[in-house]
Amino acid sequence: MPARPSRAATTAAPRWLSNSEQRAWRAFVMASQLLFDQLDRELQRESGMSHAYYGILVALSEAPEQMLRMSDLARLLRYSKTRLSEAIARLETRGWVMRQPCPSDRRVTYAMLTTDGFEALAAAAPGHVAGVRRHVFDRLTPKQVEALREISEVIAQPLLEAAGFDLAACQNDPQTELMHSTE
Repeated sequence: MPARPSRAATTAAPRWLSNSEQRAWRAFVMASQLLFDQLDRELQRESGMSHAYYGILVALSEAPEQMLRMSDLARLLRYSKTRLSEAIARLETRGWVMRQPCPSDRRVTYAMLTTDGFEALAAAAPGHVAGVRRHVFDRLTPKQVEALREISEVIAQPLLEAAGFDLAACQNDPQTELMHSTE
């Protein structure tokens, strides 16, 4: 039996980041973390809702009949099924979401936005949009906004493809079309 090659022999040397790349990476990580932390704090303070819950309500509000299969919602938001189930349970206690079994397939459960959930989202949205505008778009020129979109799409594209999402569908409907790309 031939000897196994050592790990060091099969691993290529790391491609370290240049100084410019390192600065860009650290700025991106810091800006992303600070932005999402700030938006979360603002939503909590102004609406009593976390950014994660806001994302769930937005996804449901944009879905046909304001309802999604739990598995599709988990894929869309990049949540584990357990994490989503726990979040939906908390949203159910607030009366913002309800679970609904599929009548034709007992294995499927839907998450459905309630009227109270839509009203909570509608109340939270103006403050959230104001925060996004204040922290992001008011600081950028139109050229920088376009660059931000282009850069984000270049980063997201291979990650979406690796996760099984259909990129062509993203251009049409950023929420609902993504979920059905691999079914």
